[in-house]
Amino acid sequence: MTTPNPTLALPTIPHGRTARRLEWVHLPPLVRREVERRLGAKVVAAQSQDAGFTPGMAAVLTCADGSRHFVKAASAKAQRMFAEAYREEARKLKTLAGWIPAPRLRWSHEAYDWVLLCFEYVEGRAPQRPWTSSELAAVSDLLVETAGALTPPPGSGWRTFAEEHAAFPDLWDRLGHLPHAAEAAELAAGFADHTAGETLVHLDVRDDNVLIRPDGSVLLCDWNWPVLGAAWLDSLILLIGPRGDGVDVERHVAGHPLLGAVEPVAVDSVLALLAGYFLACAADPVPSFSPYVRAVQQWQGDVCLDWLAERRGW
Repeated sequence: MTTPNPTLALPTIPHGRTARRLEWVHLPPLVRREVERRLGAKVVAAQSQDAGFTPGMAAVLTCADGSRHFVKAASAKAQRMFAEAYREEARKLKTLAGWIPAPRLRWSHEAYDWVLLCFEYVEGRAPQRPWTSSELAAVSDLLVETAGALTPPPGSGWRTFAEEHAAFPDLWDRLGHLPHAAEAAELAAGFADHTAGETLVHLDVRDDNVLIRPDGSVLLCDWNWPVLGAAWLDSLILLIGPRGDGVDVERHVAGHPLLGAVEPVAVDSVLALLAGYFLACAADPVPSFSPYVRAVQQWQGDVCLDWLAERRGW
């Protein structure tokens, strides 16, 4: 462990309670009855899962027959962007079923202008914050295994990491006031040359998308926007949170089966790309449904830029 940079102290963020979500009782009665019909029993308890940064319902529903289910719901009218994200997640999960370490999608359905997803209930918890070395190792091992399983991935037509992030280098135009902005922008501009690959990467590996089960095994949730890219990308993205929490991630990188073989400039290019994205987004207005998202983006951007500066000797 290393002592965290005091300038990167994590803001007061209630981990596990960062979203303002719809509750089960907020769903229209017709939608609730449709969910119960598909579950085969009346819902007697609902526990909202308030991690993350989106407003759709995400709750563990307990039914009168004792069964438990994890259900997501979003209004296609009032929450169009998030309803589309749920549609995308369902489409991707159907293609990836059996290929990824994720809770199984039982069914997806649209009714009364609502998008509904039902997953098997999995007992588990998010990694501890600050990150511990043992939990980082467990999640890291999972990502290495998953990268192997998803090279190449099932299906076709996957977007690439370069396509998905093509506009990101230009975000440094908004950050010219930062030290070494020109050098960071130049590094970010070359990211496509370093990140090509035939591995399907998750892209959003954070503590709130990870489940650690009682037996220590790990699942990765929220496969909304996976893309084709280099096999090491998820393993690098994972390290943003631990780096900010004070873990010696350079030591981790040196001994990592994927990251240890990556050219340093490739890692630096992705760190510059992500720093520009997070810091530019952090300056946007705070959405009413997610009061902590900008603070988290600012912190992530600071972590990436501080790490990049250390690696480049700035």
